[in-house]
Amino acid sequence: MKQRVILALTLALLFLTACSSDKNEEQTAPTEKEDTKVTIEGVNGEVTLDAPAKKIVALEWTYAENLLAVGVQPVGVADIEMYESYVNIEPQLDESVTDVGLRQEPSLEVIASLEPDLIIGVSFRHEGLLEELNSIAPTVVFNPYPDDESIDVYGEMETTFKEVAKAVGKESEAEVVLADLEQKYEEAKGEIDAADLESKDVLLTLAYSGAQAPEIRVFTPNSLASKILERIGLNNVHESEQFEIYGYSTYNVEGLVKYEEANYLYSVQDDDNIYENQLKDNQVWKNLDFVQENRLYDLGEDTWLYGGPLSAATLLDQIVEAMVHNE
Repeated sequence: MKQRVILALTLALLFLTACSSDKNEEQTAPTEKEDTKVTIEGVNGEVTLDAPAKKIVALEWTYAENLLAVGVQPVGVADIEMYESYVNIEPQLDESVTDVGLRQEPSLEVIASLEPDLIIGVSFRHEGLLEELNSIAPTVVFNPYPDDESIDVYGEMETTFKEVAKAVGKESEAEVVLADLEQKYEEAKGEIDAADLESKDVLLTLAYSGAQAPEIRVFTPNSLASKILERIGLNNVHESEQFEIYGYSTYNVEGLVKYEEANYLYSVQDDDNIYENQLKDNQVWKNLDFVQENRLYDLGEDTWLYGGPLSAATLLDQIVEAMVHNE
């Protein structure tokens, strides 16, 4: 009889311990919803999603590119036709992606029809639309153009890329992309060094027809594109008289005279080639040293100088091709 009582008490104690353990686990174990929450941060603060986003609308091309870099096709992108003209990367947008209008004036109606989990914008275009965009889906905006030189624009590019990757649950993929880019820098620098160029001083430009005359964007040392040049040992000689928030000064052809000793790197659209048209017989242009000495390096029309890691890799390929292999 005594043994039966002891056995009963032992079983009861075990049962109470198990119940207590289960209760503690219930109290401490996170719910499935908490497990999958994702918090990303833009210039509009922290944005928390219940789970990694699967349906994303990118209102700026850089963020569409960032999504593609980690294997995610956005459901909507602004101004796809122009994107495909300028942004030269692989993979490309597939046919399922919907055009949501202009980058500056996206269609809220089209965006809403896509029922996105997340909208990604850029501050200088979309901060004024935040209330409307947030009424459709959680919205994060980034700012690739700092107000002064105290912020590293290259660091901002990498940080934003990682935030976008986090938003879609692709952080490990992002690390691989950045590691591959670092390897590409080493290879490109090696080829530039081995080419034994007469000068590594360069001017990086993008040209187009202005309202009155040809206009040439000359990229400043604080621009993302210039930081990429520096990583492979090239020296951007342009010195702006003032801080240029968007990373370039706009010149006419006369403004290039002070830089004629440098190598001239340029991008121009084939259907708006000012060098073959307006400047073909321009005496100032024809007499510049870099023209006379054929130190002109065409990077191609599909050179996107404002993008993410994949555009940086493309730019490296284009620079090496123009300055080394086409010498």
